[in-house]
Amino acid sequence: MSEEWNQKKLSLQPEEGRYDSGIADSVQSLGDDGVSRLHSLLEEGDGKHHGVRSQVPVTVEDKLPEIYELERIDSTYGSSSLIESISASCVSQSTPTERPALQEVRKLDPQQLDALIYVSEDGDTLLHLAIIHSMPDIALYFTSLVTKDILDIQNDLYQTALHLAVYLDQRRVVEALVFKGANGELQDRKGDTALHVACDNQHLECARIVLQGLRGQLNMHLQNWNGLSCIHVATLKRDRALISLLLESGADINDQEGTSGKTPLHLAVEIADCSLVTELLSYRPCVNATMYNGCTPLHLAVGRKDAALARLLCQAGADTLIRNREGDTPHDLAEGNNQLLALLPFDDLKISGQPVVTSA
Repeated sequence: MSEEWNQKKLSLQPEEGRYDSGIADSVQSLGDDGVSRLHSLLEEGDGKHHGVRSQVPVTVEDKLPEIYELERIDSTYGSSSLIESISASCVSQSTPTERPALQEVRKLDPQQLDALIYVSEDGDTLLHLAIIHSMPDIALYFTSLVTKDILDIQNDLYQTALHLAVYLDQRRVVEALVFKGANGELQDRKGDTALHVACDNQHLECARIVLQGLRGQLNMHLQNWNGLSCIHVATLKRDRALISLLLESGADINDQEGTSGKTPLHLAVEIADCSLVTELLSYRPCVNATMYNGCTPLHLAVGRKDAALARLLCQAGADTLIRNREGDTPHDLAEGNNQLLALLPFDDLKISGQPVVTSA
């Protein structure tokens, strides 16, 4: 892990006598205005917002039974209440230096404690809501109080706090969650991890924080429900910086997506991006990798009558005589197209796609 990342992590650790990563002295220190903000947050909490939850009008009267119901049950914890989970986690997992956070929880008055253990009808905790409504101070303080299993609670859309913080590009919150050990492999209802979300929204710095902070803990082959790993998502977004970051972090340039077996090179050819194909070829992928139907990237380029892409692939050593499941070679697919046929001379004397040159 880089020295820069270690320094960032150290900056998130509580100072002596402080338990909020330097953001707030305590929930109590929020005062009347802070409590008012918390209640305002809870009143606005349900529904989608910023593309994550939409606004649904909610009255204070509608919310009161939920805010003051101490035994709210969260699906992640079965029959245990959230407050029991918080207390048990802090007692069993905290180190001596972390236990003051539990003392902070016990010092909260009923109104503040109710806010802390609140779970909305959409499954959102206070942490989810603080992130959705761009209240990083509250999000960071909540993160400093609880253990990782609380941070990993998924709402009704199976989003964790890390999913939402990455989606909304809240880098300080992402750093705090990653430092606290949030699970980076939990998948939302689309099968996306937080890293998938970073790639899909092209949030390079959030992706960097997740990859550096959870180095060695992420399965870089993990696919969403569309069969795409993060390297496929970054390729489809044509984001060269993300592709480079992912490959440096252990992603496989020859990773096959789950629906048809396309590699990133296949995808780049499929979206007809010559510059992206050139970029991917610089990482020395298997230029003759086959999809489940036996097609190579060259099959796709020729099938699309794209001479420029075919030329790039041939220059990189693509085999013109590999047959797909239907028995067709790229040369067969080029029949009738003189421009393509000029790139794909028929030669039976080839080994691994390269012509055999005999001396006189």
